[in-house]
Amino acid sequence: MKIANSVALVTGAGRGIGRHFAAQLVERGAAKVYAAARNPESVDIPGVEALRLDITDPASIAAAAATASDVTLLVNNAGIMTDANLVTGDMAKIRLEMDTHFYGTLGVVRAFAPVLAAGGGGTIVNVLSALSWFSYDGSNAYAAAKAAQWSLTNGIRLELAGQGTLVTAVHLGAADTDLSAGYEGDKIDPADVARAALDGAEAGKLEVLVDDWSAMIKATLANDPSQFYSQLSPTA
Repeated sequence: MKIANSVALVTGAGRGIGRHFAAQLVERGAAKVYAAARNPESVDIPGVEALRLDITDPASIAAAAATASDVTLLVNNAGIMTDANLVTGDMAKIRLEMDTHFYGTLGVVRAFAPVLAAGGGGTIVNVLSALSWFSYDGSNAYAAAKAAQWSLTNGIRLELAGQGTLVTAVHLGAADTDLSAGYEGDKIDPADVARAALDGAEAGKLEVLVDDWSAMIKATLANDPSQFYSQLSPTA
């Protein structure tokens, strides 16, 4: 997949990582970049075409797919973090996490899969998280939704292989965006996330681990969970 002369659409492009995706796609020579956002008037990136898109609204998705019928690169970046837990958290917030990360992403993929097929296959980039692979008290709804989105990514990769669509999963720790404003640990530059993701997609990678944290988390999956969740260890 070559970014130069591609036609890209980025969801959640009004701010954060999505804004960097859109800007870098322009810099890399994409022929057209649709910067999609719930409030397209917030998009102020030179050289893009702002597009209204709420990924939790099927009608909005259908309208976007009808307008952007020439897309060859789809970046599913839109996300939300409600800071809800699962057992005692607000069910409306938990559903919103799933509606955004799982059902919203799936809705966009289903709408644009025929568009990508018509263009020869194209590429889908799904922005996931290291929290696809572990849980954190206070963000368990987000973790569950991202785990579902990871599984979704693996599933659509298989289903779309026959039409020649590459599906790249992007995992990262905390990026320095509004979404992680309340997080006090180390944060990576969102520009670096977009750069690594686009480099990986252009190289044909199925998975991009943006930072050492993501690589470490993935490596723990083969171990006994008590080694990671030390508070649950019998000797804790």
